[in-house]
Amino acid sequence: MATPTGWRREGNLPAELTSFVGRTRLLANLKRHLAESRLVTVTGIGGVGKSRTVLRLAHQVRSQYPDGVWFADLARLQDAGMVKHTIASALGIADQSSRAESESLSEWVGDRDMLLIIDTCEHLVQGCAELVHELLEAAPNLKVLATSRQSLHLPYEQVVPVPPLLVPGDDPAENLFTNESVQLFALRAGAVVPDFQLDEDNITAVAELCRRLDGIPLAIELAAVRLRALSVEQILGLLADRFSLLAGASRTALPRHQTLRAAIGWSHELCEPAERLLWARLSVFAGDFELDAARFVCSDGRLPSEDITDLVTGLVEKSILLIRSNHAGVRYKLIDTLAEYGEEWLDKLGQAQQMKQRHLEYYLSLAQRSEDAWSGPRQIYWFVRMRQEHDNVRVALEHALSSPARSASALTLLSSLWFMWVCCGFVREGRLYLERALEANPSPTKERCKALWVLSYVRSAQGDSAGALSAAEQCSTEAVRVGDSRAVILASKMQGTAALLQGDVQKASALLGVAIEFNTDNKELNPGLLPATVELSLVLSAQGELFEAESLLQDCLQVCRERGELWVSSYAQWAMSRTRLATGRADEALHSAREGLRIKRHFHDTLGTLLVLETTARILITLRQAPTAAKLLGALQQNWRTAGLPQMGAPFLTDDHDACVEDCKSMMGDLAYKNAFENGARLDLDEASTLALGDLDAPAED
Repeated sequence: MATPTGWRREGNLPAELTSFVGRTRLLANLKRHLAESRLVTVTGIGGVGKSRTVLRLAHQVRSQYPDGVWFADLARLQDAGMVKHTIASALGIADQSSRAESESLSEWVGDRDMLLIIDTCEHLVQGCAELVHELLEAAPNLKVLATSRQSLHLPYEQVVPVPPLLVPGDDPAENLFTNESVQLFALRAGAVVPDFQLDEDNITAVAELCRRLDGIPLAIELAAVRLRALSVEQILGLLADRFSLLAGASRTALPRHQTLRAAIGWSHELCEPAERLLWARLSVFAGDFELDAARFVCSDGRLPSEDITDLVTGLVEKSILLIRSNHAGVRYKLIDTLAEYGEEWLDKLGQAQQMKQRHLEYYLSLAQRSEDAWSGPRQIYWFVRMRQEHDNVRVALEHALSSPARSASALTLLSSLWFMWVCCGFVREGRLYLERALEANPSPTKERCKALWVLSYVRSAQGDSAGALSAAEQCSTEAVRVGDSRAVILASKMQGTAALLQGDVQKASALLGVAIEFNTDNKELNPGLLPATVELSLVLSAQGELFEAESLLQDCLQVCRERGELWVSSYAQWAMSRTRLATGRADEALHSAREGLRIKRHFHDTLGTLLVLETTARILITLRQAPTAAKLLGALQQNWRTAGLPQMGAPFLTDDHDACVEDCKSMMGDLAYKNAFENGARLDLDEASTLALGDLDAPAED
């Protein structure tokens, strides 16, 4: 399976899903400005093609940026305080420390020669401007390309407006057939009606239609969809009627805003009543969504669940919904401008709160289903699925936290998704939301106890052992008060984890042992029994009880194989590699470490990958492969800087790392070590993993 998006040096630029028409002069102008300025903001009205133009430009210039072109979409983000986190997530940064987000972002970008695209900034201009300024000051080789309906108001910003496409008549010498608005209509019309051809019979009507639509790409595309049922002349007639009805409707709106709104409204009126209602209700989703989500959230007596599939198909055919298919299944998305229109209608219908509540209920149910299934054979499916649902989970959380009456639901949603925060690359976000939800729910309850041990787990993943211990102790105290025995057991496990990170192996041994002894419900392997088993093996190894540690890990791996659990098994393989190395079996240790790395490539597990790479470097020293070990040490130093606290601040890990560095220098000599280390520092996490795996495409030894 491919490495998760965000890890590779080339960036995360989305594919171009439709062909691009025209804009030759605009693209050349943008390239010139991007070459001369470090910040270019592309402005224009909704639907004029800002995002699509920037995406075309990015694909044309991507080879100029050795460290990649990175794309962050803010269109559906509601909370200005999450701008930094959203961009960090788009960059694939899994900073698990408690540092300020902008600090980790700036450090990650550092000297990278890269282009960052921030799409749809207009509703978060202040937060975007502040972050862009911080990043450009800290990162000398960074360039930023933003899209917004207004500029970021920074003094060094180059603002490039995206005009509508040229329409027939703009250039009197132009042939109608080669006009870019006409070409766009013809291209989209051909996708709708495969035998559509521009000819002398329809060119005049198409040209007039494009003029009526002011060359706005979204309006033209919406008009082309009507060719399924109407001729070009009929579309033009209906559109003329629509515009005459709107004449004078808004004295303040710019003519082209009126044109776009008219085109969207016209498409809205041509939908069936049930399709219009579904369009409005689907606007509660952020990003894309699955069909089962639409059935649950949007159905009622007026829209029966069994009708949703056909209605969704109708909205896809009318280009209201985009459809996205990949190995994980089919998902749908409302185009941003159309989502805004749907939101307005939902408010007018008085159904916004009802739909938001249904949306929250769906994601509560999905969170609980995914938690129950996480430790089973579909773990990779749930990893991919919940990363896809990240935007919708965030919207559901914001709705839950917007009212004291719903804040308990936020606790339930957050704590059910413990694996999403820790295992799917959203540790920092999980901590922020958990602390916010706990503050909103101060009275002891079972829901609060669960959120407390999840918070402890999240803080441990950041290397914040003191914070983890505090949350676990608070969980234990409150769990006794409310009679929650499971929370008491998990609090013991989390206290044991914190003790291990702090180097108190005796305390860790006692607490982890208690957690394992009393965790007798085999259905709940995670996050209690199996992680506690791996951590206890680390304690036993530190105490010199290597046979007992290996036996414990063999049992753990057997349970993982039986249940189809992969996440913990990768950590068990890492722990096994440490034990085998300590017993003088370096070849077997390397096999275990590499098996752990192969599993981790299915997940976005920055922390776990770094831990395995640390041990792999130690093994390679033992196997007399010092140059490769030195490269890994260079990659580790660079990647730990952006992932959080090096070696999680755990004494048993930092001591091993320091010893590995000294042994490597002793074996190679300072100069050779320095050269290999610096070469390794250029590797991203995926390249370092490839090197450690010994794959054929690993970077060559110098």
